Amino acid sequence: MDQKIYIATDKLLKTDMIETLKVLALMNASREVVKISCKELAERLKQSVQTASRRLKELEDLGLIERTVTKDGQFVVITEKGLNLLHSEYLDYKKIFEGKNILKFHGVVFSGLGEGRYYVSLEGYRKQFREKLGIDPYPGTLNVRVSKEEMTIKRKLDAEDGILIEGFKTEDRTFGEVKAFKCKVNGVDAFIVMPKRTHHMSDVIELIAEKKLRDELNLKDGDKVEIEVVI
Repeated sequence: MDQKIYIATDKLLKTDMIETLKVLALMNASREVVKISCKELAERLKQSVQTASRRLKELEDLGLIERTVTKDGQFVVITEKGLNLLHSEYLDYKKIFEGKNILKFHGVVFSGLGEGRYYVSLEGYRKQFREKLGIDPYPGTLNVRVSKEEMTIKRKLDAEDGILIEGFKTEDRTFGEVKAFKCKVNGVDAFIVMPKRTHHMSDVIELIAEKKLRDELNLKDGDKVEIEVVI
């Protein structure tokens, strides 16, 4: 058999095995011997009776289940080998759902219009940066433009609550709420800051840190950076 075909077939077989073992485990076959007909298994798998029968035989041949057929019916229990296979699959899913929720994306550094310096310097925000983020930020932001293909990650970030920096009023105007996210830029600690509410999707990320990130990371316009955000 062609090597590529063999690998594909082997992966498909493993997927089928896990699917069938999962169904049997949900029927309590991981804890006790259960009586099951091929028709019942087929209905749970949403497959034909012939497919259900074949899968049971494959699991038995591989030592993943023990099966006894008597005049009273078919009795099945998952073996330790079968449980180990299920547990391995469980650990993979555990890494996905119980690990740190990290968003990672890339962008290109560019020069803004100097608005970041103005907003970061406002005491109404600056005081909260000190209290809530634990930093007294350099008066300016590092501007990064997210690549088009990674905007999906930016949308996920936009949907998160982040650390709330409350809005405030001065005699002249009102300043809106901002949210912040702890992150690393090329391995250096920083915070992403963005409006709490926005009417349009922006491809721009603004970052603050205690030191000037351009100098700290030796960056210039056009340089690519990697940003990791822990949600």
